Amino acid sequence: MSELVAIIGGTGLTALEGLEITHREMMYTPYGEASSPITHGKYSGKPVIFLPRHGSRHTIPPHKINYQANIWCLKELGVKNIIAVAAVGGINMDMKPQDLVIPHQLVDYTWGRKHTFFEDTDVQHIDFTDPYTFELREKLLNAAKDLGFPVHDKGVYAATQGPRLETTAEIDRLEKDGCDLVGMTGMPEAALAREAEINYATCALIVNEAAGRGPEQITMEDIERNLEGGIQRVRELLSKVLTLI
Repeated sequence: MSELVAIIGGTGLTALEGLEITHREMMYTPYGEASSPITHGKYSGKPVIFLPRHGSRHTIPPHKINYQANIWCLKELGVKNIIAVAAVGGINMDMKPQDLVIPHQLVDYTWGRKHTFFEDTDVQHIDFTDPYTFELREKLLNAAKDLGFPVHDKGVYAATQGPRLETTAEIDRLEKDGCDLVGMTGMPEAALAREAEINYATCALIVNEAAGRGPEQITMEDIERNLEGGIQRVRELLSKVLTLI
């Protein structure tokens, strides 16, 4: 029997085209409400749960997402694997808009977010040496290979606070820290998944060159164009990887 998979949608993926929806449910948690009702269905014939982290209408900014509630719901529903889709900026000049990246590491620059389920219980120290589950990353990479998709098989994800984009000096700092791409939702999502003992990997779509890395200022028009240009490959990759899990 295949393990239950959840797809967490980011910017550009508030709905999963092709998902055969069976039902939706609103779950109430010890941490408040999740970003949206949980959508149950089948994708490529496989059972899957879909949750848009910014809400069904993309109204929740990165620093206001209830990451605890989202992960708690998926744990309660028996999810064993989370594939997180993220729209990101490219710092590494080899990673161009509309490229797909399967990151292997991250650096957390966020602050003030609820980062743990163990705030009011005995202190727990999870091993977070490798924040993304190796086996799940390999399945994403194998799915891309089967589809003939070019994909960056490594990358260091910088998680920033948002919702504003970064300054050129901030991106310079991230690059010096060894970061290849920058997003706003990678943490504490990954850490909470580890605490919940759920496999977790990210499929990142580069939608813009990070500040100071492109010839012009970043515009929402450019981001939306790159989202539109790359999101179909994300959907195909998700469809394929579900057959491998």
